[in-house]
Amino acid sequence: MVDIFDEVEEDLRAERAQRLLARYGGVIVAACVAVVAGGGAWQGWQWWQARQDAVAAARYLATANIADSPSAAPGLKASAVFAFEDLAAKSPEGYRTLARLRGAAMRAEGGDLPGALALWDQVAGDSAADPLLRDLASLLWAQRQIDRGDPALLTARLTPLAAPGNPWRPLAQEQLALLELRQGHTETAKAALQKLADDVTAPAGLRARVGVLIGKLGG
Repeated sequence: MVDIFDEVEEDLRAERAQRLLARYGGVIVAACVAVVAGGGAWQGWQWWQARQDAVAAARYLATANIADSPSAAPGLKASAVFAFEDLAAKSPEGYRTLARLRGAAMRAEGGDLPGALALWDQVAGDSAADPLLRDLASLLWAQRQIDRGDPALLTARLTPLAAPGNPWRPLAQEQLALLELRQGHTETAKAALQKLADDVTAPAGLRARVGVLIGKLGG
């Protein structure tokens, strides 16, 4: 009797399965096709993204070689600035940020400080850029204006960079001390510089530079 009931139950399950397949077979096939197509599209997108990265890397390195070459003609170096800007407009995020930073540095070296400041400000305000590079852009923006920029604005940009844990902390603290010195707050500046000179976690070159400045200030 048990075997008979089992056979009947199996027949009923098979019949239900056939009815479900007849009703939803098209949907199941379509879902399988969608899964396969989605996997292929994802692989295609990854291939395209890798290709874009490779093209951007090659263009960036070629332009950087021109920019860094001491024998490159002035006209060629000028073209490198525009090449970096073109890279910044067309490249994936990582190379876009690097291209803007290099373009800003070249503009500053060439005497176009307003153009350099604009590019550094773009990177600093770009939420898609790496936070480390955004902070670097803010630091460079402030450094180039430390002797003439608005003290309140410079302090606001530098103070977060001087916080514990920030990789740019010692350099930001140095700039804040120079800003105090510029405003005539000599003792405050000397105290900040001395603290920085005693900081064993700060780069050795920076500590040496700060020590020389302290000496000139009579410390």
